[in-house]
Amino acid sequence: MKSPSNCAGTGTVDYGDADPFQWDTREDCQVRQILDRVADKWSLLVIALLENRRLRFTELRREIDGISQRMLTVTLRSLERDGLVKRTVHPVVPPRVEYELTPLGGTLHATIRSLVTWTEAHQEEIAAARSAYDTREAEASAEASALR
Repeated sequence: MKSPSNCAGTGTVDYGDADPFQWDTREDCQVRQILDRVADKWSLLVIALLENRRLRFTELRREIDGISQRMLTVTLRSLERDGLVKRTVHPVVPPRVEYELTPLGGTLHATIRSLVTWTEAHQEEIAAARSAYDTREAEASAEASALR
């Protein structure tokens, strides 16, 4: 019996010599669930901000433009549940709560840094591709309107 984290081959399809870096796309696959969690925009921003420092909830919210209080709470709870963020409550009045990356979260931060580096290196190419796509779409839309 395979572990629940190994979803490949759990269905009726024979994957044979499947690529070990290909994950199962089924919703109940743990690999997919973990990727969904750590790759969402809010989680990425929280993990990036917590590199080598502790921040309070209000500091995180102030730093992350556009995040709601509820979404930050949900994100932090999920990251804490996954063992990526540690929450520390200091017994003072009013209570002070701080968040920091766990050692596991720190290993993920290095991967995120690589993704950001790639994005920065290719942002001009992506902007050019977007512009070309938008131009093609506008031309196709204009042609379709002219034919009506």
